Amino acid sequence: MEIMSDYHIPVMARQCIEALAIKDNGVYVDATFGGGGHARLILEDKRVKRLFGFDQDRDALNNVWDDNRLTIVNHNYRYMRHFLRYHNAIPVDGILADLGISSFQIDEGSKGFSYRFDERLDMRMDRDADEDAVSVLNEYPLEDLITVFREYGELKNAYQIATSIVNFRSRKSIDYVHDLLEAIKPQTPPKGDYAFFSKVFQAIRIEVNKEIENLEIFLKQCLEVLQPGGRLVVLTYHSLEDRTVKNFMNTGNFEGEVQKDSFGNLIRPMEPWNKKVIVADEHELIENTRSRSAKLRIGVKL
Repeated sequence: MEIMSDYHIPVMARQCIEALAIKDNGVYVDATFGGGGHARLILEDKRVKRLFGFDQDRDALNNVWDDNRLTIVNHNYRYMRHFLRYHNAIPVDGILADLGISSFQIDEGSKGFSYRFDERLDMRMDRDADEDAVSVLNEYPLEDLITVFREYGELKNAYQIATSIVNFRSRKSIDYVHDLLEAIKPQTPPKGDYAFFSKVFQAIRIEVNKEIENLEIFLKQCLEVLQPGGRLVVLTYHSLEDRTVKNFMNTGNFEGEVQKDSFGNLIRPMEPWNKKVIVADEHELIENTRSRSAKLRIGVKL
């Protein structure tokens, strides 16, 4: 079965499917359906009884195909438990999540995810959401903008970036990509602007879509819907996501605080399957640029 789609080539496809350890009559979740690349590979295994695909982006529905084992839920994965309960599908045997933004969403351009296209600054993965990038950039107070760029973009000059935006919007609304680039021009480095712009746009996108909040809600629900021995397989693309997933798999909390019983044994609901994070091999790095920053982590529910 072809694994490439118009959406994007699934990252570390073979490693993800192997990590799920698919078994007879297994029930699985693709928490970020997207182009359906990973889902197709899961369903290639005829032992799979049911697969639930979640995606809040309506465009993902264009990638659905006929398979009576596949159920698509056009909602954010933060609602996973609710819909699995509705479909009487708890517990499940494995959950796969490919976090971040797809190549399609970046290259499509019209949603304002990329600085390469002069489009309106929308950045909503769910077009029904109330808040978009325009409202964040024009309505957030200075202190909140500083937090967004410091926490979600991990930018050392977050204060200066936020101040430049506030000063610019006092004269002109920031509605389009060129407005934002002009607003942050005083803080743009003469070299390495690609990395700088990527971090700025990442920070705004994460805030608009509440990505870290939703990720934490999702991870907690994984413990409730996975059966003992079930696998959680997660691909991350930046340090904030990866730290959240790593801490949760290692300790059961997002702060990474280790808890032990009176005998010194670790108290945690999940155990990392891979002691060392998995990254793409050299061949995939050449074939699929999206894999460059990807990290694969696997957890087993205890």
